[in-house]
Amino acid sequence: MIVYQVDSKKSVPEAAKAFEAAAQKHKFGVLAVHDLRSKMNEKGVPFDRDCLVYEICNPQQAKQVLDANLEISTALPCRVSLYPKGAGTTLATIRPTAMLEMFNTPSVKSVAEEVEDSIVRMMDEAAR
Repeated sequence: MIVYQVDSKKSVPEAAKAFEAAAQKHKFGVLAVHDLRSKMNEKGVPFDRDCLVYEICNPQQAKQVLDANLEISTALPCRVSLYPKGAGTTLATIRPTAMLEMFNTPSVKSVAEEVEDSIVRMMDEAAR
């Protein structure tokens, strides 16, 4: 499966706060948070759904994959989306292992697996 997602009973703001704390705990930096509703409306495109897209990165792991294949920079940083679903929030990401397969760089498969494991744990922790 290309996408990993987990549902939470938390609101989007609650899940966002928990995700930021989990990212820090797992040594990932939050490089940016894109509020798609605000950005789309700012550009004159009506969009009434909450959706936060987090760009996250562990610089040591990013360096390893970039040293192996600079084309992978087109897939960085990793992204995690948070959006409402029912009475709660869904956290979703494209699995780094699936993304890496597109670049035919098997030498960094273990790094992608480590990154994916960390992101899944962050998302699961934030969802609880």
